[in-house]
Formats: sequence, structure tokens, C-alpha cells
Amino acid sequence: MAARPTQKNMENLPDFVQLNDLACETTGAKREAPQWKAEDFTNFGKWMDGWETRRKRISGHDWCIIKLGVPGIIHGFDVDTSYFTGNYAPRISIAAANLNADETPDLPPRGEKIGTAASEKEFEAVGKLQSEFWTVLVPMTILQPGYVDTCHNYFPAQKLERWTHIRLNMYPDGGIARLRVYGTGHRDWLSVSPKQEIDLVAMTNGGVCLGYSDAHFGHPKNIIGIGRSNVMSDGWETARRLDRPTILKVDDQGILQVPGCEWAVFRLGHPGVITHIDIDTSHFKGNFPDSCKIEGCSITAEEEKERIATKWKDCCGLKWKLVLPVTKLKPHQQHSYSTEMKDTLTHVRLTIKPDGGISRMRLLGYPCPLPSGTL
Repeated sequence: MAARPTQKNMENLPDFVQLNDLACETTGAKREAPQWKAEDFTNFGKWMDGWETRRKRISGHDWCIIKLGVPGIIHGFDVDTSYFTGNYAPRISIAAANLNADETPDLPPRGEKIGTAASEKEFEAVGKLQSEFWTVLVPMTILQPGYVDTCHNYFPAQKLERWTHIRLNMYPDGGIARLRVYGTGHRDWLSVSPKQEIDLVAMTNGGVCLGYSDAHFGHPKNIIGIGRSNVMSDGWETARRLDRPTILKVDDQGILQVPGCEWAVFRLGHPGVITHIDIDTSHFKGNFPDSCKIEGCSITAEEEKERIATKWKDCCGLKWKLVLPVTKLKPHQQHSYSTEMKDTLTHVRLTIKPDGGISRMRLLGYPCPLPSGTL
């Protein structure tokens, strides 16, 4: 069994790959990279880690409809053809729709139905969606085969709007290993009471990671994901810092005295006042950070754009305010804190020392009206 090597050169990738995958946060979607099992065959042919259709011998083309795990604004796609080399889909297109619950017919998940096509009853049910008329986000486009240097096919979305469902068309047939749908969650904040405490940074509420210092083993965008993490890989973990002193020392509070740190910046889903903080180091037992702190600020869209352009290296002009002071952390444990801060924030910066991993961060608070000129 072999897994496709992870892409290490992030400099040449489109910016949208730093956003959350809105599709993989749903039951049945695969977060892990595709795998190759050379000896595995089924009654229908070679086992492939992905979606592969039979060689079409009738009119038409193959397609599927996917309900996003997190409704939101789609910025781009990665159509991954890993290991599909002589059997990849030659062309694809992607369309989308923003559907209300009452517009969606009762469609049982297809599940693992290898070797079968959709039934007439299923076609009849899905036909009510009229998905052939949905808004096109990616027009018909040629794909590249699933070799290591060509398997990732990146496409920007043509319309940055809120979507709940997508239709992936392959022309005429073939295989795709993974579909990543990168974007930001979108919540109807008009339906949220200003007196309702809510996780302001959760991806489901529109929170997004905008920058970080290191993501060697896991991206910081993971820590604002849905629910608690089940495995270490579903968290943020950095490499070990090489500037650690040869002999470590602690202060009177038992906090390591080290020169370096790692950080990640997040935009809140809505400006608000943070009242409670949860830092979860579950699964990080010998690799948890020694300490962390959280700062916040309120900035405009233009200021955010400037900081992203410099990868947040020039933050001197920002007025970061302390939300959570330097706090000692413990391994494999949920930590809960209260804060008395009353400032309305748009962004937060989580700093860990000296390095390590965190599985989740929750910033509970109350949404506040947008200050004039800010996001």
C-alpha cells in the first residue's frame, strides 16, 4: 500500500488551498490522501481509491451531486486524479446551487454501491433538483492524469457566492481520486441574536485561517473544524524549533523560557466580543505546546489585504490586545478559560511556545455590529 506524497512546495499553489475544504466535513468524505493498493482487485476490476465509473457504452456522460458539509462561499477546487493514469476522467465541469431545506427532495445517500448505476427511482428523485441548470463555477475543462507531478488540477470558482450543493460532471467517464472544495463557511448572522453566545471562529460560522508561521505536520485551519478531533492529524502541529536552548529552563510559573514561537492568524466569522476560550490538546501527548497566548485586533478589509500580502510578517502597525495571557498547557486535555475583555475584535492571533500541536480552538462570544470601515 502506498500513499501519494504530500505537496511540500506551497509557494506555487493557488491561495485558496489555504482555506477549509467545505466538502470533506461531511459524513463519508475522505480527508486522507489517496492510496494505491497494487494487489487489490474486485469483481468489477482494479480497486481504486476514488470514484471510477464503468466504460460508457450508452449516450450521455457521468455526474454526481454532492451536498457540502459546510455551506459557504467557494473560492476554488482541487480535482485530484492520483493513481488514475490510464483511466482518469478526460474532462470535467462543476456547477453549484444554493438550496433551502424545502427545495431538496429526500435523497438517500448512495453509499458504497460498487458496480451499480443509479436506479430509475433515484434519477426521478434527483431530477427534481434540475441540476443541469445550476450555476457553472468551472466550465468544461481538460484534466491531467494522476501522476505525482500532474495529479492536482486546480480551478478557481467563477462566482464567489454562497452554495450548499455542487454537481461534478465528468466527460464522458473515468475516475477521480478526490475533490476538494476550498472556501469559507457562511452563516446567516441575521438569524443570530446578539445575546446568543456562539463560536466566533468556527469554520461553520465563517472563521478562516489567514496566515501562520509553520504547518509542517498539520495546518492551523484544522483547529476551527467541526466537533472534536478524532486523530492527531486533524489538528495543527508544527515542526520542532531548532532554536531551542540546549538546556531548557522554566520561570516561577513553570513556563519554558525559550526565544522562539509559532503563530497562526484567524479572521472571525463575525466581529464580536470573546468571553470564553477553549484550547484542546487532545491526542498531543508528547508533542503539545508548553504554553499559548491569544491576542486580538480590529482591522479593515484593506489592512487585512496588506497583511496577507506580507504573510503577516509586518504586524507592527496593528494594535494587538491581549485576550488570553501566556498560559501553561497540558497534554491531551481540554483547557477552558474566561476573559473579561470587552473590545470588539475582527481577528485573533494564537501563539504557541516553543512548538507542538493543538487539536481545536474555540472562541465563544457575542456577535457585535460591524464597526464603520471594518470587515
